[in-house]
Amino acid sequence: MIDYRKKITCTRKYQKKVTTDIDLATESNRGRIVNSPAVRRLQQKTQVFPLEINAAVRSRLTHSLEVQQTARYISRSIINKLKRKNKIKKFNLKSLEDAFVSTTEMASLMHDIGNPPFGHFGELAINNWMKTKGVKCFNKSLNIKKNSFLEPKLRKFKRKLEEDICCFEGNAQGIRIVHSLQGLNLTYTQVASILKYTRAAYEPRPSSDSDFSYLKKKPGFYFSEEDFIKEVCNELAIKDGHRFSLTYIMEAADDISYGIADLEDAVDKGIISLKKLYETIINEASKEEHEGKGIYIKCIAEENYQKAKKAKRLKINTFIINFRTQLVNELVPYATKVFIENHQSIYDGSFNRALLEDKSKYHVALKVLKNVAFQHVFSHEEVELLELKGNSSIRGLLNCYKPLLNLSNKKFNCLVLGVSDGTPLESRLFKRLSNKHISSYEKVIKKMNDQNIKGFEFRILEWYYRARLIIDFISGMTDEYAIKEFQELSAIK
Repeated sequence: MIDYRKKITCTRKYQKKVTTDIDLATESNRGRIVNSPAVRRLQQKTQVFPLEINAAVRSRLTHSLEVQQTARYISRSIINKLKRKNKIKKFNLKSLEDAFVSTTEMASLMHDIGNPPFGHFGELAINNWMKTKGVKCFNKSLNIKKNSFLEPKLRKFKRKLEEDICCFEGNAQGIRIVHSLQGLNLTYTQVASILKYTRAAYEPRPSSDSDFSYLKKKPGFYFSEEDFIKEVCNELAIKDGHRFSLTYIMEAADDISYGIADLEDAVDKGIISLKKLYETIINEASKEEHEGKGIYIKCIAEENYQKAKKAKRLKINTFIINFRTQLVNELVPYATKVFIENHQSIYDGSFNRALLEDKSKYHVALKVLKNVAFQHVFSHEEVELLELKGNSSIRGLLNCYKPLLNLSNKKFNCLVLGVSDGTPLESRLFKRLSNKHISSYEKVIKKMNDQNIKGFEFRILEWYYRARLIIDFISGMTDEYAIKEFQELSAIK
């Protein structure tokens, strides 16, 4: 039974008084998100190409705005189709239409807020460092040697947190930013809309034949936010491993947007000519022709290339604008169709794939564009140089702040209290950390003390949240700030 009154609600974790005005709650979400530092920082984070004077080239913020608009288009299309089928009342969507659209819009605006500097390359750098050096710091801080005795229950718990801390993921970090770091106190509905994957970071990835093989293919949240996510899912009746229905729309909007955008940026920067772009699309599409699915994207490319050739000026712009418009205007109705046809399983959150991840000609079109981007955009010297800089900067920063992770719980607590206790280097490093991140750390340590957690369990948890503090600080940096901070701490000019 589909009943959106159970999914789109006004409830949030902290509220002085209970409200039933869904439009007011939705507008409050919008205000909190648009004014959040995490969204503002997106303007100084790279989408693909290094940030530069050319404002036409996308940053993470401009990309997110485009995804937001595409999500609005899809969600409005879904609402309009349900109206034509007289299903609005049946699904209890009456007076929830605006909230339905706004929630997907804001989810799209937020979908990249957890990405570290330099995107996925930054994720790899953090995870590789934590696996090779972070775990050693963990043992040193706890004074655990190779053959040290640790009772089985605590050993298992420590191992669980090691797995968690070595699995940084932008989507999981987004949940952490919204709840633990910036305390946006969004409605449970709005939080659920950005929970793209449904497994904890410490959980192993399921097998390919699992009912949740796609939904759990990446970490969706950390151990640190696990209790909060359970609250969200309990409030919205989301079963374990299942996803929130509106998340599928945000995901489809992202798939549509970046498939075209990366190529447009490459053309704007002169990395690929119009002729070369057209020819590469045709060649890639031809590889899919044995199924007859590649013809669709070939026809769109051919039609708009011929139009561009006839244009007197701005031939590239003519091709890109027409190509993008036609593709979006056909992909959105298809995403809508898939959503409606699989409405029950999408509402339940058990639909184990993306809306546009099937064997249709539309999926093949996006696949072709992605392949072209990998060949001529992501492999470009300028992009690869940025990735190398990012890897060096993030690994270098983690090495610089490593002394803080080596400290015992007692000595680190002295730094928090403002007492150096014979740790002059660590004291200076601690002062460079963000006060907001330190405050989040202090809050969780106080909670642990209030719960009377003691001994090795306390020390294990304390180090975990200390490592989160360092990762939060570095992953929250913009690209330029990360490079600058690394250069300053390394005495490099």
